[in-house]
Amino acid sequence: MNAPHSAHAIAPAASGNSVSHTVNHLFREDFGRHTEAVEHAAARLDATAVQRDKDGGTAWAERQVLRDSGLLTLAVPATFGGAGLPWPDIYAIIRRFARVDSSLAHLFGFQHLQVASVCLFANPVQQADLLSRTVSESWFWGNATNGLDTRITLTPEGDHFVLDGVKSFCSGATGSDRLNVTAPRGGDPADRVFLSIPTDRAGITVHDDWDNLGQRQTDSGSVTFSKVRVAADEILGPPGTRGTPRATLRTLVSQLILTEIYLGNTQGALGAAWRYVHEEARPWFSSGVARAADDPYGQIRFGDLWIQYQGALALAVQAEHALQRAWDKGDALTARDRGEVALLIWQAKIAAGRAALDITSRIFELMGARATAARYGHDRYWRNVRVHTLHDNLDYKLQDIGRWVLDDRVPEPSIYT
Repeated sequence: MNAPHSAHAIAPAASGNSVSHTVNHLFREDFGRHTEAVEHAAARLDATAVQRDKDGGTAWAERQVLRDSGLLTLAVPATFGGAGLPWPDIYAIIRRFARVDSSLAHLFGFQHLQVASVCLFANPVQQADLLSRTVSESWFWGNATNGLDTRITLTPEGDHFVLDGVKSFCSGATGSDRLNVTAPRGGDPADRVFLSIPTDRAGITVHDDWDNLGQRQTDSGSVTFSKVRVAADEILGPPGTRGTPRATLRTLVSQLILTEIYLGNTQGALGAAWRYVHEEARPWFSSGVARAADDPYGQIRFGDLWIQYQGALALAVQAEHALQRAWDKGDALTARDRGEVALLIWQAKIAAGRAALDITSRIFELMGARATAARYGHDRYWRNVRVHTLHDNLDYKLQDIGRWVLDDRVPEPSIYT
């Protein structure tokens, strides 16, 4: 499959006062043999996204749409029955879903993050079991891997372990078939073990307590573990989380998922503004034009926002391909290689976050006061980005970039770097 087209040209303007093109000319992408499945799922998510954002809770029907799409196994290697799709292609699909439904794109992205965790941390026997069953049993993965939440213990007891405690920010745990869970081994949050267990195991309680201003259907609440039995072979490894530079790629996979969610929301906001300006907005009374789309100040603003988006997208695409090259190196990947990829991803994430926050706010300047009506749901793009850009402190990533610029030092791997 060819990589999706990432450079998009603006189509020629419509002649006269007619609109001969649609918003789709802004975000053309080719998903190869997966295009029909991607576009069908995106249309299903789009149909109810505004109302579901207001409702919150779990999007049961839409989760099933993703399960039925056949797209949950894209990151599973072909050896185990999956599509073995390159990361740039997977990221483009995450971005496509985030354009219409940021919450479900989050769940979709984190599905592939959990699969990547198995690929990176598990031993060959565990990989064969977990990855093949992800395909054959259509597993939807959730997670309880928040490394900074250390309110959990994994205690040896005879020939097994016992898991007790609480994890927060457990995206996708609700309704999942399998959970990846982390437990600390010492005082350093980065020194932790990954384990994979069925979500319905005795002692696991997934709470419906996610009620944030954005990403409202990511089921990112808390999970309680009460004397949960964990078999020794359910702890992933070797190599585990710190075995090789390759194993530390999980953080980079995760950071680019967040970046794509920013960009997808940006696309959604630009697309919503485009449609509103063409279909509903009125030109300013002194503009001298008949259509809002012909207002010169609106055109200038659209041009400015478009350049911001394109710059962030270009950095993200560059980072995606760098990650794929690092992934393909396997155990030959060096610490320096890994650090240089991290710096590309940091640049993309910062640029995408800044562009997304700015664009999702400024679209209202293009549309006008009537566009703030709740029925449109135009505010959800900003709310989603605002929540997600607080995931980790971007100032420290800026520091990493500055340190590299000044001293040629690459960042050390951690749960966020």
